[in-house]
Amino acid sequence: MSHPVIVEHSSIAAAEPTDVWTRITDPAGINDELSPLLAMRMPRRMRGTTVDRVPVGEPLGKAPLLLFGVLPVDYDALTIAELEPGRRFHEKSTMLTMHRWEHERTLTAAGPGRTRVHDRLTMELRAPLARLPYGHELARRIVTGLFEHRHRRLARHFAGVVCS
Repeated sequence: MSHPVIVEHSSIAAAEPTDVWTRITDPAGINDELSPLLAMRMPRRMRGTTVDRVPVGEPLGKAPLLLFGVLPVDYDALTIAELEPGRRFHEKSTMLTMHRWEHERTLTAAGPGRTRVHDRLTMELRAPLARLPYGHELARRIVTGLFEHRHRRLARHFAGVVCS
């Protein structure tokens, strides 16, 4: 079994936590964060709903990950393990490339009209990726870059939004 790779990233969004929560739990918001690099098709069970309204602890199905929105490159077998609506979710899933994928996202107020978004990713690669000499470092760099991109996209979304 490979050792876990952990990546953490935080940023500030110029919006109230409730507005950020609405955005980060909606499939359209998730795909906007990933765009244009990736797109994620939600499992059938999730269509028409948001992350904060799915059954906790139950597998939701496979969500294909599409490079540039068209080329299937992986999937996320989604399970929301823990949920604190408005504040935190903890996904524990598997992927084609990883036998362990955990994404914990936490929101905290960071002053009037500001929210700290913190992501903690824990992953364990499947063989043969885990056996590559620099496989873990490559995974760390890819996930770090992806979540830096996601945070920039989220910040850009709220840059022009006036908080009520």
